Amino acid sequence: MRPHRSLLTAAALSGLLLVTACGSADPAGSGKSGGLNPPDLKAPTALGKAEGEVNLIAWAGYVEDGTNDPKVDWVSAFEKQTGCQVNAKTAATSDEMVSLMKTGAYDAVSASGDASLRLIASGDAAPVNTALVPNYADVFAGLKNKDWNSVKGVAYGIPHGRGANLLMYDTEKVKPAPDSWSAVFDKASAHHGKVTAYDSPIYLADAALYLKATKPELGIKNPYALDQKQFDAAVALLKEQNAHIGEYWSDYLKEISAFKSGDSVVGTSWQVIANLAKGEGAKVDAVLPKEGSTGWSDTWMVSAKAKHPTCAYKWLDWIVSPKVNAQVAEYFGEAPANAKSCAETADKNHCAVFHAADEAYWKQVHFWTTPIEQCLDGRTDARCVPYAKWVQAWTEIKG
Repeated sequence: MRPHRSLLTAAALSGLLLVTACGSADPAGSGKSGGLNPPDLKAPTALGKAEGEVNLIAWAGYVEDGTNDPKVDWVSAFEKQTGCQVNAKTAATSDEMVSLMKTGAYDAVSASGDASLRLIASGDAAPVNTALVPNYADVFAGLKNKDWNSVKGVAYGIPHGRGANLLMYDTEKVKPAPDSWSAVFDKASAHHGKVTAYDSPIYLADAALYLKATKPELGIKNPYALDQKQFDAAVALLKEQNAHIGEYWSDYLKEISAFKSGDSVVGTSWQVIANLAKGEGAKVDAVLPKEGSTGWSDTWMVSAKAKHPTCAYKWLDWIVSPKVNAQVAEYFGEAPANAKSCAETADKNHCAVFHAADEAYWKQVHFWTTPIEQCLDGRTDARCVPYAKWVQAWTEIKG
């Protein structure tokens, strides 16, 4: 398992809506009634002849061709089978993905939920005809037609995989075993200086999710849809937490090292990081707290300007095919999107560990979604705080 995303976290999540802040996706920030109203683009009704190549933008670890590890290659077989030569660009941030897609030089992108709405709103991503992606039929229902990959019932991509943000703790120093995010918020003082948190503005959603459960009077329904009062409460909670933070993590190696040394004893993490830490001797465990958690789900989206649409669609079908999706999930450290992938993993416990088929588990996870002024919780009598403001607040929170 290789948690490549964790090598990218600080940069990838610090600039999520800077493009929106500059006005690139007005529908996502205008606050107009009716919510997101993307350009009227049409998905293809049929595929033509393969064009011979496809240009992809992806997170590291998603498009492996054997260059990094001869044993890790799911590109060569695709090229041989389809005749589509893969040209992949590894992006370091969601903001970079959005910028690259605007050039029109790329056919598809593995966008996270923090970028997908921008691509939809600006017309850079086109609707996807899922009927042209046969393996879509076997994608877990819990990943289809969600806020971050569809608009008004229209699919804008093919789900790739998913993961939850968990509470990791030192089993010898944090007792009793915590089952609530209160361990890093209201009770953070018990581990003053040894609390760690995810270094990203999107972490505001974690605070909002905790307040949703502990302060119902705030009326929070969706941690990514915060009016000014709700937003201010989340910011205040994180400022209080900041006094007890030892360090904010953005590199999984540093988080593992901090838990091994005892510099960190409790904080946010991912299942793959907990697994790696245990493997290196750290006395840790990870839990999905009773309040639920935030999480991430990536989506393969097709450019509205794709020059190689047939090869792009062939790639979308390939990357979520059972065996390939299983390979990616294990290499990256996530739950696969295709239900049939669980029978294809080398580690037969992989899907159980990552809760791949446990929809009750995923119903507790609020996946990253771009906060926009038009409240994502359906309110029409309020204006929510857009992500550009989250970025500004995060700088203030960290002091």
